[in-house]
Amino acid sequence: MGWQSQYAQYFTARSMPLRQLAYAMCGDWHLADDLVQHTFLQLYRHWRRVEQATLDAYARKVLVNAYLSHRRKYWREYVVADPPDRAADGPADDHSAAIGAALAALPPRQRALVVLRHMEDMSISEAAELLGISEGTVKSQTARGLEKLRAALKQPALEEFRG
Repeated sequence: MGWQSQYAQYFTARSMPLRQLAYAMCGDWHLADDLVQHTFLQLYRHWRRVEQATLDAYARKVLVNAYLSHRRKYWREYVVADPPDRAADGPADDHSAAIGAALAALPPRQRALVVLRHMEDMSISEAAELLGISEGTVKSQTARGLEKLRAALKQPALEEFRG
């Protein structure tokens, strides 16, 4: 089987999980699609050089770096006379919407760490290696992010993000 077939199989298997990860970080399905597209373009460019055993880690790293880079470049809001209509992302219950809003309020790195640690079930050392930061920074930023989530949701403990 050629590398293009392997790439196509990997895309088929991993595009939806990566899209869900991207959405959890950015809270916008359109931006999530853009981040995943960027990730797979980078994967395509470097496919023959990336070790097959580390494909998932490489893809997550590209995705997270693209998200953090996007947040640095486009963090300002722009005022326009007529804002564009925004399509609904789909039905969500009040609890999910509250969690999404609380996640959106977190700084980008804290949000990425909370999502990676508690949605992707990534270890402290894996998250540190992925983002190129110390394990202590992972622990402190994750703890601060969870503290902000708890405060935003006005609950003493978040069972879904317990860590």
